[in-house]
Amino acid sequence: MLDTPIHPVAIRTTDRLAEIAWFCDLCGGDTEFLGQLDPDRRSNFEHCRDILLTADRLGFLNILLPTSFVVGQEPIAFASAIAPMTSNISLLVAIRTGEFHPPMLARALSTLDHVLDGRLTINIINSELPGLKETPDLRYSRCAETIQILQQSWTRDRIQHDGPVYGKLDMSTAPVKPYQQNGGPLLYFGGIAEGAKEVCAQYCDVFLMWPEPEESLYATMQDVSARAARHGRTLDFGLRIHVVVRETEAEARAWTRRMMSKFDEQQAAALKNRTQDAQSLGVVRQDELRKTADDDGFVEPILWTGIGRARSGCGGALVGTPEQIIAQLNRYMDMGIRSFVLSGYPLIEECEYFGKLVLPHLPNVRLGDVQGRRPAQTPVTPLTTGELTY
Repeated sequence: MLDTPIHPVAIRTTDRLAEIAWFCDLCGGDTEFLGQLDPDRRSNFEHCRDILLTADRLGFLNILLPTSFVVGQEPIAFASAIAPMTSNISLLVAIRTGEFHPPMLARALSTLDHVLDGRLTINIINSELPGLKETPDLRYSRCAETIQILQQSWTRDRIQHDGPVYGKLDMSTAPVKPYQQNGGPLLYFGGIAEGAKEVCAQYCDVFLMWPEPEESLYATMQDVSARAARHGRTLDFGLRIHVVVRETEAEARAWTRRMMSKFDEQQAAALKNRTQDAQSLGVVRQDELRKTADDDGFVEPILWTGIGRARSGCGGALVGTPEQIIAQLNRYMDMGIRSFVLSGYPLIEECEYFGKLVLPHLPNVRLGDVQGRRPAQTPVTPLTTGELTY
């Protein structure tokens, strides 16, 4: 644990607050027992809708819609279907660069941003396309070019691009203007590889991390913050982490044991390895973290790593009472973290626990509002009241 007082790294949002987001099960895996497929919680539209609308009702201000080539829901399609049903929550839509031609991706995102009245955020994913083996150089070039084209779509009158992946483009941005202003939707990005840190530092708005001990998180934040400064920028930091909150610590820890009570190593490995990120540096680092845990799987007083035995990606959970969880989230905010993307199993039930026991005690904001992206009044765009041209 870091010594107190904790001094925050240089960030964009200097006020001490945070965007509290939940997670939707678009890639399957929602379950009562880790490592087990749950037919009653399969990733169909109805179940994912119920998760998202529960988070919206409880006051979460964003929700991650992940992507992977597995049974489940495609993020843009799902977001478009659910958007009219939402009341206040933003959607953090995961986009794997390369799956869409960037100008047409910008057009799809413009449509979605207007349907949501500016409640759209984007999680840029840089992994290999499903079924392909691709070099890191190709992936990072494609990712950077996609972001460049999106940002031109959102801030200029023309897309004027010339790069090795997408070639020369010279196009009007009228078909792709977003609802949001001052830079368009916020871009969230994660990854511990050097290339990932550099792409985020140069282009993105929120650097997402997975659970690690405080010292490790803080070192990563210092590194990425310094990289952004070299580009004349600042950004914010986010933490993707699971939670188990109950009235007593004994109850919370008992739930972790219950979740693992039907754990099967082979089934869990099959579930974990079906996703595109199963062998990524970030997942390997989460696996390494578990090796330092105590006999109950804890690497810090309330940071439990057992959850990573049964799923890819984020492999740690905060486990404890409301007071313990709030105290730890406040420590993260002291470090400079301004976004939390949370989940817990089962997703609806744990959302209810957190929404009632913890969420009301946090300084919950929408980062897009704080940074002036979502206008107070309907903006003038080609899809609202802007002049239509031939």
